[in-house]
Amino acid sequence: MSSCGGQAVTDLPTPTWIAQQLRNAFPEDQAPRYLLHDRDGAFAAAATTVAGMNIQAVRTAPRSPWQNAYVERVIGSIRRECLDHVIVANEAGLRRVLTGYVAYYMRSRTHLALAKDSPVPRPVQSPSAGRIVVTPEVGGLHHRYDRVAA
Repeated sequence: MSSCGGQAVTDLPTPTWIAQQLRNAFPEDQAPRYLLHDRDGAFAAAATTVAGMNIQAVRTAPRSPWQNAYVERVIGSIRRECLDHVIVANEAGLRRVLTGYVAYYMRSRTHLALAKDSPVPRPVQSPSAGRIVVTPEVGGLHHRYDRVAA
């Protein structure tokens, strides 16, 4: 996908596409103060749009993944917990696997930073709530455990 009209994902991010994504993500006066990005020249070419939105562009240093720790962390989680365990045949298969993983990550995967809750909070279920039911997620790669009344 190389067009910028309505496409939120592309395998070839051009400066025009990046600029359009920024305009779509931050309409009017809702833009962030900073845009942290890697050293891809497409970001430099989109500088006019970034400056016009009053965003300060911050470029990471070469070979410095720790400067974008949040992105590196989630990419690492996706790789370790999902993609290292599946064989993907095509783009549609990759999209299906990643969609399932993101749903699992948001609804079921616990996070230490969230007091062992998931981003979409789940109530703690007492043993009296019933028996445990296992629901496979991400094609059976992960599971969700809930209690249901007998």
